[in-house]
Amino acid sequence: MSIISFAKRATLVVAMTAALGACASSQVGGGNTVSRDATRSAATVEYGVVIDARQVTIEGTRSGVGAATGAVAGGIAGSQIGGGTEERAVAGIAGAVVGGLIGDAVEEGVTSQKGIEYTVRLDRGGVITVAQGADPIIPRNARVQVIYGRDGSTRIVQAR
Repeated sequence: MSIISFAKRATLVVAMTAALGACASSQVGGGNTVSRDATRSAATVEYGVVIDARQVTIEGTRSGVGAATGAVAGGIAGSQIGGGTEERAVAGIAGAVVGGLIGDAVEEGVTSQKGIEYTVRLDRGGVITVAQGADPIIPRNARVQVIYGRDGSTRIVQAR
């Protein structure tokens, strides 16, 4: 294996590792997940009852990491095609474009997750919906706290 071939493979491994690290941290939390920014900060709470719940898919992130990783991998793979320098350059560019598109789609697919959209009848009157991660699952007719964070987020947890 030549030094250039090794460097290309090492670059690919580093890029893919970075992409996987980015994907792992992008999940939307459920009612028991609190953002770091929400700690040591007061939130407004009101009470209500879950009147409906349905499964939803929470779309994944498109941070650009997947596209960048795909472009690097596609460019490296494409540059191996063809005999001459010009052919390899054209194939590398085409590989980078296609790889970027595929990487973007893969990132979004890997980071999407199942969630639940709850419909809550508030004690003060009115109805709201809140979509959040599916952990924990709150049953219909359960009494809940609706927690409004200072950052604009809303989550629900089963009242005790």
